[in-house]
Amino acid sequence: MALPKRKHSNSRTGKRRSHDALDPPNIPSFESAKKTSGYRSKRFICPHCKQIKRPHTICHNCGYYHGRQVIAVERT
Repeated sequence: MALPKRKHSNSRTGKRRSHDALDPPNIPSFESAKKTSGYRSKRFICPHCKQIKRPHTICHNCGYYHGRQVIAVERT
């Protein structure tokens, strides 16, 4: 399996993520979901706190991932 020769810098990671900006969720209705099979979107909602989050990451608002709390989030 191929491995990176050097670490990607924070700016390089940010440049890659510049296209992953999160918009308000566009949840299709049941009727439109039936019409367009294979509906995919980059917009994900945390099932615990109902906030928008990046896919496959811990929710920055509540600290939950896959239904269990992974980190404690300080409320200010």
